[in-house]
Amino acid sequence: MSDDGGLWLLALGPAGATGLYWALYRYYRNTDKSHAFERETKVEAKPVTGSDAKVDEVIGTRETRIRGDNVRAYRTRVQRDTS
Repeated sequence: MSDDGGLWLLALGPAGATGLYWALYRYYRNTDKSHAFERETKVEAKPVTGSDAKVDEVIGTRETRIRGDNVRAYRTRVQRDTS
């Protein structure tokens, strides 16, 4: 093997690593194919619906538990989807 033939083989290592890094970066990042939500998505605002009716008021820590909680009834807390 001549000295000139081995030089390109040495240059092939860093060049191949650079090419592999660039290819993997482009494959996983998809920077040219990414979706720009702020520019490409049209969001139409609609009027707010609902009411501001006051239901109840709890001041301070007089009530130590929330009425209607189901902490101890774990079987009724977990609902299975039947569909």
